[in-house]
Amino acid sequence: MVSAYAAALQDTGVDVSILMPAYPAALARAVDVTPVARMTGLPGGDARLLRARMPDSGVTVLLLQMDHLFAREGLYRDPQGRDYLDNLTRFASLAAAATRVARGVRNLKRPDIVHAHDWHAGLTPLYMRLAGVAAKSVFTIHNLAFQGNHPLAMGGWIGVPPELLVPALSDERSIEYYGSLSMMKAGIVHADRVTTVSRRYAREILTPRFGHGMEGVLQAQAAKLSGIVNGIDTSMWNPAADAYIARPYSLDDTAGKQACKRDLQQAFGLTRDPFAPLVAIGSRLTQQKLADVVARALPVLLEQHPRLQFAILGEGERALEEALQELAAAWPGRVGVQIGYDERRAHMLHAGADILLHGSRFEPCGLTQLYAMRYGTVPVASRVGGLADTIVDYAPDQAREEDCATGFLFDGEDVHDVVHAVGRALAAFVRPSSWHALQRNAMSRDSSWEVSTSNYLALYADLVDARPALRDTRVRKTPGRSRTAAAGARQARRDEAFNAGAGEMVLSA
Repeated sequence: MVSAYAAALQDTGVDVSILMPAYPAALARAVDVTPVARMTGLPGGDARLLRARMPDSGVTVLLLQMDHLFAREGLYRDPQGRDYLDNLTRFASLAAAATRVARGVRNLKRPDIVHAHDWHAGLTPLYMRLAGVAAKSVFTIHNLAFQGNHPLAMGGWIGVPPELLVPALSDERSIEYYGSLSMMKAGIVHADRVTTVSRRYAREILTPRFGHGMEGVLQAQAAKLSGIVNGIDTSMWNPAADAYIARPYSLDDTAGKQACKRDLQQAFGLTRDPFAPLVAIGSRLTQQKLADVVARALPVLLEQHPRLQFAILGEGERALEEALQELAAAWPGRVGVQIGYDERRAHMLHAGADILLHGSRFEPCGLTQLYAMRYGTVPVASRVGGLADTIVDYAPDQAREEDCATGFLFDGEDVHDVVHAVGRALAAFVRPSSWHALQRNAMSRDSSWEVSTSNYLALYADLVDARPALRDTRVRKTPGRSRTAAAGARQARRDEAFNAGAGEMVLSA
């Protein structure tokens, strides 16, 4: 999200940089890497700050090089799936580096706004307040379930004053959370503005069902909370110009989708049948994603619909991976499972399937359904968070239900709910006129970053109190989550953005 969003900001004329750890894989792909400064006294020790460019968009990226903290096989967890014990020190160092940049580092522009993403950067707004930095801070919650909670006794080690580690009732600025130190809470409490990645999710996290214990904190900060739906990189995810798929196609000529379906069936060991409804599942195989329920629903669906096929790409909990692999063995030619993530296979999945099944107990935004709709693959998804914000449900009780519908939404978290929802989609699939209308509606949906970017720009302008003159604003970005270089045709949009007051920005995650 951060890399695509930064590129979209740059397209509007904003001066944006991404600050992130110098992970070995990131450093290997970065372009024009040059040292900028040395930083001493960070929570994890000394560091080098490198400046480079993203390989596909040219966005400036600042890489925090601390090999003793970041030169590891995993980003947040070891190969066995265990959190690194020093994650607090690692990401406190990232937040402290962002604060140094915001305060001023030679040879770097001083930002007006620092935009921190998720718990990894949650300490950034707190450090900025402690340092008296003039820049404003924005904190975006991507997934409230992951909060960066650590022993409270570690607070002194990373420079948090004792008065901010007391029980929250004693001091509303406290980052204490049920006896722990919470990096997520630090971002929520100390940022100037808090956003989530969809409007519905911003409302949901104020409730016990979706708040993961943080709903009280968020209710107290609700006045500065808002939701802005994510976009996607429409140049990377474009069926008309996708090098990963068997044959390009578009809204005006969808003939190529059949070739992509044949390719997907072959790649996943499915029977090559052009008329078989092919359902894709592409996500983390976890309970959050209802993978446990889906594993039990698939045999029911396969029995009810003799030609139905499933292509499953993902990884996650070992027991769920094994359950799906057992289904593939029990239903050869009708269920294909590939464990892991592969970029080419992900594009093939969205291009070749007829239907995307995307269950979720909670979904801050979700990008999978946006990719699927872009490729004319109709989503069947849970009515939560960003899924409900981005999919228009097919309502069969309306005279012309397909006029604006883009998919199917369902409530509930049990086998019957999934079976019924897929059944609704299959009933529409056998009516070609309705199905093609659904596909056209889905492919016509604007999932680009343009609307979202304009909303973020308005938020930044409010913060710096400079709506007419945001052109001089800079925002620094420390990331959480690429696209090709912007085409010259976008120059008109850049000029328009400048005339409207768009500015230079540097963000943080």
